[in-house]
Amino acid sequence: MAFESLTDERINQLLAMPKRVTNPTARNVADANHDKREYIVESADGAERFRLFMRQNKTISDDFSCGLQWLPAGGESLILARYNRSSHDHPNRLEGNRVDYVCHIHRATERYLQANLKPEGFAQATKTYQTYNGALHQLVSDCNIDGLKTQADHPDLFK
Repeated sequence: MAFESLTDERINQLLAMPKRVTNPTARNVADANHDKREYIVESADGAERFRLFMRQNKTISDDFSCGLQWLPAGGESLILARYNRSSHDHPNRLEGNRVDYVCHIHRATERYLQANLKPEGFAQATKTYQTYNGALHQLVSDCNIDGLKTQADHPDLFK
């Protein structure tokens, strides 16, 4: 499937459609640098499949990512959203600005697809999470995913 014709409207539909995790007991898998976990997610009507992925750096606590990847029929896949911590700077290439060393949410966009850039290359800073578990909670909430118990970050009342 060629994604160049994918519109923002369709991307938003995929993100918003009701979805459910089909393997809620997925286990962590470790490699030399990261702890990883993947869940299979299906739309409520069974027409669409997704992969919810989580990655935590073993040595750098503020280096983590949680994301939702669309797995359409045909073999290709597309990351629709990614929730990252503040471990790096991120350039928004088309906009000419940067999101530096803050939590940020990547979203696939029609503009980035048409420009032949990383589809989820656009990112916005967020204060909705600060931790790995908080990022997962926010992604599950934003992307309408059921079937996982998650916990929101609690605001630091002393900041």
